[in-house]
Amino acid sequence: MPRTLMLAALLAGAAHAEPLTVFAAASLTDAFTELGRAFDARTGHRTTFQFAGSQTLRAQLEGGARADVIASANAAQYDPLVRAGLVEPARTFARNRLILIAPRRSARVQTLADLARPGVRLVLADRSVPVGDYARRMLSAIDASGTYGRDFSARVLRNVVSEEPNVRQVALKVQLGEADAAVVYATDLTPALKGSVRAVALPSRFNQTATYPLGAVRNAGAPNAARQFVQYVLSPDGQRILRKWGFLSPQ
Repeated sequence: MPRTLMLAALLAGAAHAEPLTVFAAASLTDAFTELGRAFDARTGHRTTFQFAGSQTLRAQLEGGARADVIASANAAQYDPLVRAGLVEPARTFARNRLILIAPRRSARVQTLADLARPGVRLVLADRSVPVGDYARRMLSAIDASGTYGRDFSARVLRNVVSEEPNVRQVALKVQLGEADAAVVYATDLTPALKGSVRAVALPSRFNQTATYPLGAVRNAGAPNAARQFVQYVLSPDGQRILRKWGFLSPQ
C-alpha cells in the first residue's frame, strides 16, 4: 500500500478509537514502546504492550489469553499459532543479529574463543527462547567449521551458569556483574546498557539472522485497530523507528 494511502487508512481509524493489546518479544521493548506512542498519537487508539519471551507469549495465546496482535522473534514460535488458527499469516517486519556482551570493566572475555575457557560464567537464554535457539545454532556452526575444535560448543555449554526466559533477563545478568558474557541481540545493546557492558565481535560467518513475524490475532477484540497496528509497523514511519533502535529491514 502506498504510504499516503496507508497513513490515510490509519487516520481514518482515529474516529473509532479502541483499546489494543499487543504481545511482543522482549527484544522489541524499546522500539515498540516508542512505536506504540507514535501509533496512538496518530490513530487515537490506546495500545498496551506485554513483553516476554516469544515462547511465553505463544503459550499464553494457546492457553486462552486475550491479545489483538502478536510479534515474535522467530517463526518457530509464531507458525504453530497460525496452524492452530489463532493468528493471521505472518508478516515479516524486521531482522536482527546476535552479539556477545561482557562487563565493561572486565577483561575476562575478549574474543569468541574465550567462551570455552574454564571458569568463564556464560549466560544464555533457554533453548525454547528464540535468542537461545539462535545462540545454539551459532555454536553448532562453529563446531562444523572446526575453527575452535569440533567440541567447542560442548566446552562453551559447560560454562553456562544460567538459562533465562527472555533476552532482557540475559542482558541484565551481565549488567549486574553476575556473568562474564552473554549472547543477546544487537538491538539489546541499548543506550541504557552501553555504560556497563561492551560488545565482543562475533565472526559474521557464524552469526545468525533472526527474522521477526507479526500478525493480528484471529479472535482480536479490536480487529480494526489490530490491522492498523500491523500496517503501521510495516509502514515507512514504523520501519524508521525500528531502524532507530538497531533493527534491520525485513528484506
